[in-house]
Amino acid sequence: MNKFKLGALVLAITMATAGCADMSETQRGTAMGAGAGAVLGGLVGGIAGPGGAGRTAAGAAIGAAIGAVGGNIWGKRQQDQKLAMERATAGTNVQVTQTADNRLKINVPADTGFATGRADINPALRPILDQLASTLVQNPAALVEVYGHTDNTGTDAINNPLSVQRAQNVAGYLGSRGVAPNRIVTKGLGSTEPVVANDTAANRAVNRRVELYTYERDPGQGQPQARAY
Repeated sequence: MNKFKLGALVLAITMATAGCADMSETQRGTAMGAGAGAVLGGLVGGIAGPGGAGRTAAGAAIGAAIGAVGGNIWGKRQQDQKLAMERATAGTNVQVTQTADNRLKINVPADTGFATGRADINPALRPILDQLASTLVQNPAALVEVYGHTDNTGTDAINNPLSVQRAQNVAGYLGSRGVAPNRIVTKGLGSTEPVVANDTAANRAVNRRVELYTYERDPGQGQPQARAY
């Protein structure tokens, strides 16, 4: 297959998946899987034996079908987890969202997660973590990052270890519900990452939070590492 044909194939796949931002997660996973599969299928078809153009087109079609199935399976797992967590957090201030890089984010504010100045888990948070643990046990490929945050009341000598302990207590609770410790990474960020100004009691309560991110393990990925925030 010459460079012109390869370039045309890649361009076609790029255009086909360009609208992914407006799709649901399952549709986006399907489209991206189809695009990757089509490129790979086209390459294989063009290389393997005579009949270049026809073989390339056939390979692209087969690859797209296989890729679409793979992308849809990944997307549906994430979508199912998101729906389960939305049901579990209904009626609370816990926010469940999908990030731009396809991680599931669960934001637990102070009134649901922890009392002021304390790291022990509030009873209201336990059923939410129970549901999260259940989805993680069902999907062994998923990893978890847990980040603890405080407001700016007090000193770093108090806030930093408090944020670490909050994150570790959440991780420990998930572990007690069957999530392997090597699938969880924790980090305390103290008061360094406020989402709103620490100028009122209500805003400080927003900043006192724990954020959990779940995502699927890439092939060959080992122990999860805390991201730079």
